[in-house]
Amino acid sequence: MPYQPIPCAQHERLEFSVLRRIPLRIEYHDHGAVIRECALPVDVATREGSEWLTLRRESGELKEIRLDRIVDFHEQQGGCR
Repeated sequence: MPYQPIPCAQHERLEFSVLRRIPLRIEYHDHGAVIRECALPVDVATREGSEWLTLRRESGELKEIRLDRIVDFHEQQGGCR
């Protein structure tokens, strides 16, 4: 499926969360399932015509999500719980 750019305001919020190291409560589509988790955003990057968010999960594992697969996200000022 071709990449669909997300609104600039959402992109800026994600970049801000990366810069300020603010954990996110995020919901996204992954292989037909909707995943909900809390993770630390570590990078927003453009690659091969798409934009990607890299998260560090609580387990330490890194996960990449294409930005147009994100359903919703909220900053978690107090960290993940």
